[in-house]
Amino acid sequence: MKKTILDFTEMKRKGEKITFLTCYDYPTACLCEKAGFDMLLVGDSVGMVVYGYRGTLPVTMEQMIVHSQAVRRGAPDTFIVGDMPFLSYQQSVKDAICNAGRFHKEAEVDAIKLEGGRRVIKQIEGIVDAGMSVMGHIGLTPQSSGQLGGFKAQGRTAESAMELISDALAIEKAGAFAILLEAVPPELGKIITERCRIPTLGIGAGIHVDGQILIVSDMLGMFEAFTPRFVKKYAALSEIIEKAFGDYIEEIRTGKFPQEKHCYRMLEGESEKLKTLLEKKHI
Repeated sequence: MKKTILDFTEMKRKGEKITFLTCYDYPTACLCEKAGFDMLLVGDSVGMVVYGYRGTLPVTMEQMIVHSQAVRRGAPDTFIVGDMPFLSYQQSVKDAICNAGRFHKEAEVDAIKLEGGRRVIKQIEGIVDAGMSVMGHIGLTPQSSGQLGGFKAQGRTAESAMELISDALAIEKAGAFAILLEAVPPELGKIITERCRIPTLGIGAGIHVDGQILIVSDMLGMFEAFTPRFVKKYAALSEIIEKAFGDYIEEIRTGKFPQEKHCYRMLEGESEKLKTLLEKKHI
């Protein structure tokens, strides 16, 4: 049965860890639901993982909607969060509400996620006031990585950690139901988790947060362009897939594939009839 925001709040209260994964397509979503994940994120990291962009900025609302629809079809009974892409919420509260609404109406997500702390509080409040659920995202925020000096860990000094704590508390006050903490020290993850009543989800934020998230292609060992420090690979599918491709190519070239069991034969007697028809038509 699909979990709700109340379930996640109760899990935090009881100390039960929330399982969270980023995925982008129907077959993966089917497997995620079968495995029993509590929550799925359709992330704008689709830009790098699926489309090969250098970052997340080129990703459009249309792309995010299409991928969110596919994940919803694959995981109809899982709580799904849609990731608001760059410039879908930064320009105005009205844009933020409209685009969050698109995620809900067109892809039937359960919540949306947006990046930023105090600078997006008005957007969070507007979306919540419009009856939708919001997950905040602070720390390393890929959409503003240029301002952060690249894809680097955040909150490693006392001053910058205080800024992130203030962001987290403001996000909670604005009505968000959860906060994603990315690439921050574990001691900071612990402080924010202890001081916030809403659940914290971590990606590179240590063990003390209320739940963990990774990108499916990272944890399955399929994305080879780069591997962040916080990633643990639970499989090495790129090696398995590459070998399978090689075997397929070899069998095509040597005539080992397809075999008889892979073919559809004509019905009994139809082959002879076809030969007769060909002869009559001189083909």
